[in-house]
This record gives sequence, C-alpha cells and structure tokens, in this order.
Amino acid sequence: MLKGKNVIDPMDLSLEELDEILNLADEIIAEPNKFTHACDGNVLAALFYEPSTRTRLSFEAAMCRLGGKVIGFSEPNASSVAKGESIADTIRTIACYADVAVMRHPKEGAPRVAAQYSDIPVINAGDGGHQHPTQTLTDLLTIRATMGRLDNLTIGCCGDLKFGRTVHSLIKTLSRYENNKFILISPEELEIPEYIRREVLEKRNIEFKQVRTMEEAMDELDILYMTRVQRERFFNEEDYIKLKDTYILDNEKMKLAKKDMIVLHPLPRVNEISYEVDNDQRAVYFKQAKYGMFVRMALILKLLGIY
Repeated sequence: MLKGKNVIDPMDLSLEELDEILNLADEIIAEPNKFTHACDGNVLAALFYEPSTRTRLSFEAAMCRLGGKVIGFSEPNASSVAKGESIADTIRTIACYADVAVMRHPKEGAPRVAAQYSDIPVINAGDGGHQHPTQTLTDLLTIRATMGRLDNLTIGCCGDLKFGRTVHSLIKTLSRYENNKFILISPEELEIPEYIRREVLEKRNIEFKQVRTMEEAMDELDILYMTRVQRERFFNEEDYIKLKDTYILDNEKMKLAKKDMIVLHPLPRVNEISYEVDNDQRAVYFKQAKYGMFVRMALILKLLGIY
C-alpha cells in the first residue's frame, strides 16, 4: 500500500497506513535481528540543507541497521547546491543513484517540489517551520508504547508553537484520533499559526484552549510536549532573547502533573527542560529519540515495498 509513496505531510498517511508503520516498528523492536539484511542492495540518499543530529543520524542508523547504504550531504555547501543547482535537478540526479531520499530544507515546501520531480520516494525530514512527518511518527510510537493508546488524550503543547514544525505535524495527526484535546501554552508572539487553528482544530471541532503559563495546564495533561524557542527562526536576536526563557520545566512544575503524565521533546533542548527532570520516570524524550530510529526503519521498509 505504501510502496513508492512520498511522505511530505503527516496527512499523506491514512490512519490505516500509520498503523501499518507503527505495527512494523513494534516488530522491529521485538525482533531486530530479523531485519538486519532487509535492505541489502538498497541506497538511502540523505539530503540535509539544514543542520540536524537526531533526524539525520536516525535515518542513517535506520538504513545501516537494515543492511542498506547511505549517501548524501549534511550541509548544502558540500554539494552542487553551492553552485546554484536547483532542487529539481538535485533530486533528478540523486534518483539515478538511490532508492529512497530523505530531505530537510529551511524553505517550506521544498521537499514537495522535490517529490514532483523524483522517480524515487521522497521523505520530508522537516521543511522550515512547516511540517516534520517522521518526527510525528516517532511521537506516535512513543505515545502508543508508553500510554497504550492514541485517543482520549489531553495534550499540552508548550513553547514555540508558531515556528515549531513538530507541533504543527503532531496536532494535525492527533486531531484525527477520537476525543483528543489540546492545551496550547505559549506567549502571544509564538501562538499556533492561524491556519492550524482554523483549518485543523476549529474545522474538526477539536476541543482546545490557549493559555500563557504551564501552571494553568499541568494537572490536566496526559502528555506535555515541550519545544525549544528556535533561534534560527527569528529575524533578530533581540526577539529571541526576550522569549527564549519563557518556559522552563523543572521538578517543581512536575509536582503539579499527573503521576502518569509523560514529557516529550523532539530535541535538541536548550534550557526549557531542567536536567533534574531527566531522572523523572515520566520524562521519555531520550526513549523517544530511540523510537525515532525504529519507526524510520519501518517507514523505509514500507516505502521500498519490502514489508
């Protein structure tokens, strides 16, 4: 069903397809040795026009653990992009060498353009402040593994909700499951974009509210999804400095939360989660990073039509 498909937006995947990917990820976690040669002879192209640690390395680790090979670049100056090559020409060339491509780009919509010119599946690994579908797959696998469900949840999204592509993708996806509601915690300057509020939450009659402090929401939450204030999305340093320390999760705030609430974070963190919180069993963001590798293994296998 998924063979040859592009994954640019989380809405490109039906709920049935999401289940397929998550179920295969569960199989990989349970029996990793079964998949060590699944991608023998296949090549993944990793095209990263923007810095990345977890997403790039988890895709590379995923392909390596499946027995495949990885080619690509980790910043545009290491490729012909520095000479002015277009995305269309880059992907046409890469498609001559690889079986699947993953692209991160600072410009919104760039991976979709690549997909229009590509003969191989293209996976969006984050485009500007827009979408990040494989982080959403990671989040879903983490939530399902720790909470046992993807519905009937109260999700608090905290921090940079304006530019936070991980939040945009997560809200779009979790809005498709029954009885989920959202508490959006941000300063006025970093509120959720109007199109997410209007086209996703309001259009689907999803229950949500906007608050300014974490304390207002902590005792209601099943999931707290923390995000950093992203320096790279600001036009001037002054605005970033003003907002960067607005929300800091520490042990005192964790005392206000339910005993079974979980804390997620797409990472990297700067200082929005105190290191003391790492020892709380409800902090699952490093497990989340590991789940990211397994779910990307599953996605690669599905897009190549191997499983």
